[in-house]
Amino acid sequence: TTQHTQRASVACLSTMASDSTPQFSLNSPRYNQGSFTGRFWHFLDLADPRCLAPKLFFGMSLEESKTIITEHRASPEATTHSAEKLWLAKKIYTSAIHPDTGDTIPQPFRMSGFAIYGTPIIVGMLLPNPTLFSTVFWQSINQTHNAFVNYNNRNASQPTPVSKILQGYAGAVASSVTIAVGLNEAVKRAKVSAGTRALLMRFVPYPAVATASTCNMLLMRRTELESGIFVKSADGKVHGLSQAAAQEAITQTAVTRVVLPAPLLITPPIAMMALERTGLFRALPVVRLPVEAAVCALAFIFGLPFAISLFPQEGAISADRLEPQFANALDHSGKKVDTFYFNKGL
Repeated sequence: TTQHTQRASVACLSTMASDSTPQFSLNSPRYNQGSFTGRFWHFLDLADPRCLAPKLFFGMSLEESKTIITEHRASPEATTHSAEKLWLAKKIYTSAIHPDTGDTIPQPFRMSGFAIYGTPIIVGMLLPNPTLFSTVFWQSINQTHNAFVNYNNRNASQPTPVSKILQGYAGAVASSVTIAVGLNEAVKRAKVSAGTRALLMRFVPYPAVATASTCNMLLMRRTELESGIFVKSADGKVHGLSQAAAQEAITQTAVTRVVLPAPLLITPPIAMMALERTGLFRALPVVRLPVEAAVCALAFIFGLPFAISLFPQEGAISADRLEPQFANALDHSGKKVDTFYFNKGL
């Protein structure tokens, strides 16, 4: 009994908050998800490109983080790790492991891989004087990448048929190419000055990507609207599938998908136009592409967390908004559940 008490005391001390580190929780995020600021810091952690090489940047590999999290999940009272180390392990773990399936997400399709793998695509879409071929090529590449990101970060409580995935991909490519090509042609034919035409052409990728990204998500996740997604109570007890929760999750994700491309496809053109006025690129034309790539990477690193912070990753919905079968649901302690939670997906 004494030894057990000592171990429990060590575990308590190791997971308690310090002045700057909050008490560790395996089931709750480090930052307050009730505020936009807390969600921004949370997603900034998930989108941190350093998580692609955690051993190099943090001194902890993905496998080491898995071991720490697995051991803590099995026996929280036996842990001897500090709260800071546990939070670091959780950051590395959640950046790479799907919350529903437990599978390792391939690097190009993780949130932490967005800045590294997405920047070349964004630069390609923002290149000046796009041709028909370049527009079709870069929009197709972008939607291919988006499709894999969608699939690997979906709510996986229900399987998604391959046919639905292919339909989502085809719909996204078709819509993005059609909108981009159509807008490019419309701008070319518009009776405006050459300077205004060049300015408008810079912003054509945004409506194309925003529409296509939303279309992609809706087509790929429509099975969730048909079968529902799992909802759980605050104690983690799963209570079944809810179509109402699926509709809420997809609505929030659709809003995010419209906002998401804005900092990625609007901020870089504005920044580049400001830099062009300094005469930097006339004096050193060779630096234009590296500078644009750096601007796009920064837009990814900070713009992605900004957009997906609009809503918590774990959504909440009151019992009275769900189907009748959830009206009298009880949690593990026998208490009536008033609020249910679900994985929103990305």
